Amino acid sequence: MSGSRYPVLEGERLRLRPPAPEDMPALLAIIQEPAVSEWWVGYTLRKVQDEFLHTGEALVIEIDGAVAGALLIGEENDPEYRHAAFDIFLGTAWHGRRYGPEALSVIMRHLIDQGHRRFTLDPNVRNAPAIRSYERLGFRAVGRMRDYQRRPDGTYEDGLLMDWLLRDFPDGPRWR
Repeated sequence: MSGSRYPVLEGERLRLRPPAPEDMPALLAIIQEPAVSEWWVGYTLRKVQDEFLHTGEALVIEIDGAVAGALLIGEENDPEYRHAAFDIFLGTAWHGRRYGPEALSVIMRHLIDQGHRRFTLDPNVRNAPAIRSYERLGFRAVGRMRDYQRRPDGTYEDGLLMDWLLRDFPDGPRWR
């Protein structure tokens, strides 16, 4: 599949848009930055293309016209279990400035309009800055997933399952 099933979405300071082939080198460069590659392990240009260009489940995070990162969206559309799961990364130049929560808020509002009420994330338990950022957006830790992520040395690390429910925030997500 090529292209994205998601439209261009505008935030206050950023834009989420479908990825294009010319974005792949910038995404690979970002994902290979040490502060990003710590959590996004083993990415090659081919793997970036496969996950971000060909699935239809990704959006590029664009800030001031620059590729700043990406967002993967996994949707479960069975009405009994309907929810969406996210994976997100930003280049280190944009860390600590609340762009991640803004990007998540933008996509969450879009998906709430489509009928979603529950969202999940699963950061590595050692990724304290990401966890704090998600908590400020309203995500709550709901469980620890043991031996969740295989590391380059062959060991495994735990993931933290976090969720956000519309019933807890009836006005929707607030990134500020």
